[in-house]
Amino acid sequence: MDVQNSIDGTPQMLPPPPGTFIDREELIKYVGEFAVSQGYVVTIKQSKRDKVVVLGCDRGGVYRNRRKVTDESSGVENTRQRKTGSRLTNCPFEAVGKKEEGLWVLHIRTGTHNHEPLRNISEHPSARRLSENEIFLIKEMTEAGLKPRQILKRLRQTNPELRSTPKHVYNVKAKLRQGNTTVRNFKSLAPQTTAVENNFQAAVEQTRQRNSSRVPNLIGGRFVDSQSFASIDVVNPATEEVVSRVPLSIDEEFKAAAFAAKRALPSWRSTPITTRQRIIFKLQDLIRRDIDKLAMTITAEHGKVLKDAYDEVLRGLEVVENACGLAIVQMGQFTPNISKGIDSYSIREPLGVCAGICPFEFPAMIPLWMFPAAIACGNTFILKPSEQVPGASMMLAELAMEAGLPSGVLNIVHGNNDILNAICDHEDIKAISFVGPTPAGAFVHSRASAHRKRVQSNTGIKNLAVVMPDANMGATLNALVAAGFGGGGQKCAAISTVVFIGSLSPWEDKLLERARQIKVNAGTEEEAELGPVSSKQAKERICQLIQKSIESGARLVLDGRLVAVAGYNQGNFMGPTILSDVTVNMDCYKEEISGPVLLCMQILLTTLHAQADSVDEAINIINGNKYVSGASIFTISGLIARKFQSEVEVGQVGINAPISDPLPFTSSFGSRPTFTGDVNIDGKAGLIHFYTQMKRVTQQWIGIENTTADGGNSGP
Repeated sequence: MDVQNSIDGTPQMLPPPPGTFIDREELIKYVGEFAVSQGYVVTIKQSKRDKVVVLGCDRGGVYRNRRKVTDESSGVENTRQRKTGSRLTNCPFEAVGKKEEGLWVLHIRTGTHNHEPLRNISEHPSARRLSENEIFLIKEMTEAGLKPRQILKRLRQTNPELRSTPKHVYNVKAKLRQGNTTVRNFKSLAPQTTAVENNFQAAVEQTRQRNSSRVPNLIGGRFVDSQSFASIDVVNPATEEVVSRVPLSIDEEFKAAAFAAKRALPSWRSTPITTRQRIIFKLQDLIRRDIDKLAMTITAEHGKVLKDAYDEVLRGLEVVENACGLAIVQMGQFTPNISKGIDSYSIREPLGVCAGICPFEFPAMIPLWMFPAAIACGNTFILKPSEQVPGASMMLAELAMEAGLPSGVLNIVHGNNDILNAICDHEDIKAISFVGPTPAGAFVHSRASAHRKRVQSNTGIKNLAVVMPDANMGATLNALVAAGFGGGGQKCAAISTVVFIGSLSPWEDKLLERARQIKVNAGTEEEAELGPVSSKQAKERICQLIQKSIESGARLVLDGRLVAVAGYNQGNFMGPTILSDVTVNMDCYKEEISGPVLLCMQILLTTLHAQADSVDEAINIINGNKYVSGASIFTISGLIARKFQSEVEVGQVGINAPISDPLPFTSSFGSRPTFTGDVNIDGKAGLIHFYTQMKRVTQQWIGIENTTADGGNSGP
């Protein structure tokens, strides 16, 4: 028992350190556990449930004898006596919890005591505990109509050591009526517990204790179960089994995350940049250590094969590695003596609280695009992962805390449109990074910009490829198959449409032969090359687009809609699909498919000298699609490649190579309607300029010789 001694040698019990908590129960639990570690017991003195709770000391469990004195000489027997009971006495200790801006803030009004600490706190009536089975027994017996005393009597038949009271059982019943069956909320003070600290070990312990199927929020350094009853199932697309459940967090929980990020900001932004850098270095090491676990989590939730999941984490690691060196590129500029005795310099400072909204395509890579750079620059961060794939983000958050990231610097809140709107509207959030569908990206940009926030919004895209007759067939086919069917076509760098200049027949036959060799299976199987699509709804949408295209005149070269995988009959599997004779008027060309479907178009050569005209036509096709973000050309002609590179209106161009995600230190990939906002998501602009702001300082130091009004120098 950690009890300090006062000056006169008598034990001195400490009050709990002040803090901030997500809800009232968490605050009471924190104060109670700390009190137990010091040798005293707290109880609620006064409570306005939604506004304030006052906790007082139960005087260490001292009993007041409330039995009536019986006159033995009177000979009266069986006199009714009042039972002994504990009560609040005159101990001055008092802790007050108040709800402020959605959080419960603990203040210590009086931290002193006027009594000795308990030597054996297990003897106190409040040191009781109900097991999980007993909680559900209480629920069943309550539904059967039993009263608290009857329930307690039956519980003691199987657990004679149970130290509880009818009032405690009554409180449990009240919580059960509210639908709260989380056992930890019913555990009262226990002698073996100690104070909860905001560090990695405490957070991991909370993670182990929570219901494993319910994904928690991360708020202020604590993994907190959402108070919302609404949730979304996270389903393994290969088996249709529920992996976990994502809560639709309530507004108060988002406000608590924003408050925690704001509270952590002053300390974090003043942390030396080398200290921040060491934490990012440590995070990099931990991600490499647990890369296999991260890949397995991605495969279980997203469906992509393990190799693709592993490669995704490696691409995200490139951003973390780049963030380790941000100290150099954050340096400002210095201009001496811009006027006599006056220097001017610029410094780059963090923005403040930033936020990131992630899609399902890359559960680990896109979060790693966002928060490592933001926190390395001195900002605090609120991350909203995709509801379909939250597991990787939660693992990365645990690793960040293990690396030493202080509480509140990184927060995670799960939810859907309500949380997205709250991020756009909250006044303390200064910048938002978004990756996702085009309609949502346009909405985020419009709504957040109206609140004067910085926004980078990368949205749904299509990539096209042009194949010239002189292209190397082997290398081109390898690129088309990898970019067209890799990752199930559910990635921003996928090639969805190929424009063939000249005869299509030799290319189509070889393409069909390569596509048939792709092995479709669950992502965890050894030889799997193509996993399932993300959901049944996604598969149905892809199949509808394919059927609609056939009805519009497209020719089905390879049909992957009816592919069957042994042992995974419920999986959302789609085999490689090839559609030829596609035109620009078909919905499959206009819309983003997000599946393993490759569309083939053909531009015939009418004369031997028509290649340039054909390239112009292909460029017009690309420039006419407002959702095209990247385009590639396969040719051995440098002249044609240069013409294509100059005239095509896209953000990324590939020459004899498909579009790929950019390295973190290179320029970004967004352009046209597929990107809206201030600066792109990669390169120096996206990683440094977006998350920082410039401040210019002009300084003049007046020494012993001060400048006089007439321009002369005064004496000492």
